[in-house]
Amino acid sequence: MDFQQPLLRKARWRPWEFAVWAVAFVLPLLMPSHALMINEIAIVALFAMSLDLILGYTGIVSLGHAAFFGFGAYTAALFAKLVMPDPTVGLVVAIVLCAVLGAIASVTILRGTDLTRLMVTLGTALLLLELANKLDWLTGGADGLQGVVMGPVLGLFEFDLYGRTAAWYSLSVVLLLFLLMRRLVQSPFGATLKAVRDNRLRAMAIGIPVVSRLAVIYTVAAAIAGAAGALLAQTTGFASLDVLAFDRSADVLLMLVIGGVGWLYGGIAGAIVFKLLQDTLSTVTPQYWMFWIGLILVLLVLVGRDRLLRPWTWFGARGSAKP
Repeated sequence: MDFQQPLLRKARWRPWEFAVWAVAFVLPLLMPSHALMINEIAIVALFAMSLDLILGYTGIVSLGHAAFFGFGAYTAALFAKLVMPDPTVGLVVAIVLCAVLGAIASVTILRGTDLTRLMVTLGTALLLLELANKLDWLTGGADGLQGVVMGPVLGLFEFDLYGRTAAWYSLSVVLLLFLLMRRLVQSPFGATLKAVRDNRLRAMAIGIPVVSRLAVIYTVAAAIAGAAGALLAQTTGFASLDVLAFDRSADVLLMLVIGGVGWLYGGIAGAIVFKLLQDTLSTVTPQYWMFWIGLILVLLVLVGRDRLLRPWTWFGARGSAKP
């Protein structure tokens, strides 16, 4: 019981968390012209949180997380085009199939060093990218999968041109999966994941089944990344090779660098900052926006996230330093 008390305290919701989610659901109504941007931020935030499950909580670095994102996108799009246009059923199918793919791919991260995992995960994404390009009769190849028409959500809410239905649909799915991830990482299972992250050999010595823990969390992360990809395909009505590209995996890593790893809100914060910077800088300097994002990342690394976001801490630290 004493062991469970700290976990129970961490599992309690803080007032600011309720405020964050309330604001998120109100924004499409208050800012209807930015509903599509809100929808996109919600999707990439879910994608970032899925990567944080394996990076922040188990210490596994992946450069191929876009494999599950893209597989989910193509699964949802093909399901809507060939089987039925119901978005909720398509979402569930995409999640299940991505979980199966994640369970199979989890074998690749159980052994080897961090560099080995980086190359193997990257190779998995590149293989799926090439497969999607070659199967152009099914995926549309370089032209993308077009003609995807989605039915109303729950048979009631039609997707509108302004993107408000899409935003609320994505936010609802993100909230449900966030609750699942929050419960998972703040449970005894999540505590064992952190033990594996901190010292795998010590975790094995105290009896934690490291292999099964890694396989389970990798499968869950793949399923949630697939859900993010499915949401993108369903809300845009399109799936292309871009969803499997290396840029997707690199961008989501940058989001976690900005927002911080090891807490789910880091993925949300990183996604918001990254997408807003991308949208603003690409408008101001279309040719050099990546340079400015890179400069901000360099500042984060050199100065530190806490000091950069809270300059008074930096000045206070300097003032208290002994000469």
